[in-house]
Amino acid sequence: MTLGVRAAAFDAKGRIFLVRHTYVPGWHLPGGGVEKGQTVFNTLEQELAEEGNLQLSGPAQLFNVYLNPTSHRDHIVLFICRDVLQVRAHVPDWEIAQTGFFTPDALPACTTPATKRRLAELSSQAEPARRW
Repeated sequence: MTLGVRAAAFDAKGRIFLVRHTYVPGWHLPGGGVEKGQTVFNTLEQELAEEGNLQLSGPAQLFNVYLNPTSHRDHIVLFICRDVLQVRAHVPDWEIAQTGFFTPDALPACTTPATKRRLAELSSQAEPARRW
């Protein structure tokens, strides 16, 4: 079994932070795998820093835990992070091609269906699912 984290990271204006990877299509919530010896909280902070130069301004709130249906063994822990601060713009690298803050009603055209489902759950427009 593997474990990963994702962040629904909102800035003070209520915009969601999304990333576009170099190796998979679409815009996603930032996150990554939990390494041996790390907690989900350590991983969350690390991934936010690596993928967006983001810092938490308060505690992250656990939202839900999902099974990744493509692996049947991978679980994803989703956190809500409010009022994140971007200390500097992210420069594209080998993993992250593009990043940005978007209003929930004006997401990029190629935002993944899973990301859209998570945002619907966060806004109470849908019940939280058990599968990512």
